[in-house]
Amino acid sequence: MVNFTATREEAVTISEIVLRAKQLGFMGDPLDLAMDIEAVHSNGCPLDLARWKDDFPDFDFMHDINGISVHIDRETGELTDCFLPRCAKC
Repeated sequence: MVNFTATREEAVTISEIVLRAKQLGFMGDPLDLAMDIEAVHSNGCPLDLARWKDDFPDFDFMHDINGISVHIDRETGELTDCFLPRCAKC
């Protein structure tokens, strides 16, 4: 079961990350992306959300967006295939 435990502040940052992803050409559903990011962050792979939002070059930023979208197990919120986002704190 996936846990969603982001704080209000983290949820706002996730929304800003999704907005940046859309501006950079992400074609997926914004709500799905927000839920995927929160699920990963809350289920075993904490993400440095503030740094990811503001300090990542576009290529690295999109690497993590696309990697999470492809490698998330939506039943557990965990990442598969040994994918580790560049913004991971773990």
